[in-house]
Amino acid sequence: MVDDKECMYVFDRGYLDYERFDRMTDAGYFFLSRLRKNATVRVLEDFKRPKASAVLSDQMVVIGTPQNRAENLFRLLKVEDSKGNVLHLITNRFDLSAEEISEMYKARWAIELFFKWMKQHLRIKQFYGQSEWAIQNQVFIALIVFCLHVLTQIETESQRKILQISRYLRAALWKSPHLWRRKIQGRAGP
Repeated sequence: MVDDKECMYVFDRGYLDYERFDRMTDAGYFFLSRLRKNATVRVLEDFKRPKASAVLSDQMVVIGTPQNRAENLFRLLKVEDSKGNVLHLITNRFDLSAEEISEMYKARWAIELFFKWMKQHLRIKQFYGQSEWAIQNQVFIALIVFCLHVLTQIETESQRKILQISRYLRAALWKSPHLWRRKIQGRAGP
């Protein structure tokens, strides 16, 4: 959907691979990743860092040991997150400011949280189409169903969880609304 060379790949340290970083850089792709704290780094140049910023350092580095070293030069940012932890971010982008790179990584977490929420609340087991529109439609339908369950919970003033409401509605789909309304509200009845 997007030209690969115009986008920025942002991933976590689980995908840490120096050869991959070199291949991506040589092919003209941009990336941003977290580097392990114990990674071997040789600093070539320190860049001026902005004052009153979460960026602790901004450096041009070579990563890896002499036996397993990346061929390209990279940019290492040490950034403090909202909890005070120091993150080591590695990228091949030298044209962006340190704050812009830091914000890109923060945005990655917002996306991660959104997908985590989707997995927990929307019932999408598989996609039935492969086009962009098919996937968007299926996600929108799942969001609409979730919103209808929330509205049902609000309307019935139920203390039950959305998952329980969803199960009651599925079980009593073709039955009288009075039956599932009683179930959702927690009242006994026929």
